Amino acid sequence: MNRELYKPLIFEFSRSGRRGFSLPSNGLEDHKRELPEVLCRQTEALLPEVDEPTVVRHYTNQSTNNFGVDTGFYPLGSCTMKYNPKINEEMAASAVIAGLHPSQPVSTTQGALRIYHTLARYLSEIGGMSEFTLNPYAGAHGELTGLMVIHAYHDSRGDTARDKVIVPDSAHGTNPASAAVAGYKILEVKSLPDGTVDVADLRSKLDDTVAAVMMTNPNTVGMFEKNIPEIAAMVHEAGALLYYDGANLNPMLGVARPGDMGFDVMHINLHKTFSTPHGGGGPGAGPVGVRSGLEEFLPSPRVMMDPDGRFYVDSPGTSLGFVSGWIGNFTVLIRALSYILSLGTDGLMKVGPLATLNANYVMNALSDLYLLPVPGPCKHEFVFDGLRDKSTGVTTFNIAKRLLDYGFHAPTIYFPLLFHESLMIEPTETESVETLDRFIATMRDIAREAAETPEVVRNAPHNTPVRHPDDTEAALHPVVTFMDLKKEES
Repeated sequence: MNRELYKPLIFEFSRSGRRGFSLPSNGLEDHKRELPEVLCRQTEALLPEVDEPTVVRHYTNQSTNNFGVDTGFYPLGSCTMKYNPKINEEMAASAVIAGLHPSQPVSTTQGALRIYHTLARYLSEIGGMSEFTLNPYAGAHGELTGLMVIHAYHDSRGDTARDKVIVPDSAHGTNPASAAVAGYKILEVKSLPDGTVDVADLRSKLDDTVAAVMMTNPNTVGMFEKNIPEIAAMVHEAGALLYYDGANLNPMLGVARPGDMGFDVMHINLHKTFSTPHGGGGPGAGPVGVRSGLEEFLPSPRVMMDPDGRFYVDSPGTSLGFVSGWIGNFTVLIRALSYILSLGTDGLMKVGPLATLNANYVMNALSDLYLLPVPGPCKHEFVFDGLRDKSTGVTTFNIAKRLLDYGFHAPTIYFPLLFHESLMIEPTETESVETLDRFIATMRDIAREAAETPEVVRNAPHNTPVRHPDDTEAALHPVVTFMDLKKEES
């Protein structure tokens, strides 16, 4: 392959001989390589020849294609993509925090341990739990940790025949996955037309082989599970524990606590409810809380405080062991505590009601054009089953793509699986009425386009860098490198 001829074809900004600034020779180039020869490149790397301004402008322009809560409305249902205050970032980036090392002596990390201990106490109060561990790295990791606590609890009682976990058919996919990883078999319980758990179906599945029932409240269609007290009594009577998936905790802040409802174990997605950036794989945090009597099974290490107010770490013999490298994603914990302290008690009491108000505002403004399969007031989110007028042939997928042309990130689509054309919308409490009105107007415009010029919606997006790819082909055969050098050179 003639590499010099190939370069301009691959890198459109590349020009032969063009360079950025290079440091002068330091006389060390001829020293022995530190890498073994077998690991060293045998041929010149295929790189573009560009000047520094071209590189900077290229990547700066590329960065403007990223979408996030800092650039626009992100109504992703069940993920609570709320705005993240920048004071949280300042606290996490503080030199006194960023410079810490987990191997430092406890005497030099009293401030960090106090942060951990304080946040754990706040979360216990918010969740109505006895104690929290902040060690899990993510929501799904929290689910797994909570199920391990449940496993340890049953084992400690010699109740080893409990090998099943019951999960609603509307649950987040991580619920059955986490239970399976924890070694449990999965039983599915049906939902009623209003999206709530079918209590009769649940009762028929409860026996002495069930270790736990996993539930989300509000559930995945945004409806409050009003039968939780009855369900909790049934679960406990069967000797099982009730697990709370905290993905939808946001609308409960200032309104209700899972522990008061009868839940025994819960996790909290700090990166959702407590405003930490997430997406793209991280960072995250999934603290796990337990009711009284289950504290001894929480993972190690545990941050404790002695009678003199000094903090220390402990690894009790009853602990289920380590689930993370040390005490979790510490800077995520910093952000969450900063968020809680910034809002204070009065501010936290407003989160749930405002999130619920925003969701109902959007839902009622669009339900004449979009099919609402579960009528009635919702909590933090709601689900449309596509357009009311199905004759246009415009699908939820098309609507999601068309939203990109208007500068909005699409809501969650085709989940939950209860409805054929699910469009799950969660506005969160941080969005203003002006933003919500613009979104509502856009959704109404798309419904009008679907009726008048459906091909415009079906062929969307029209003004994004990547317009209308074959999503199935992209999923089955992803292109994750710029080119296949081996294939080209052969």
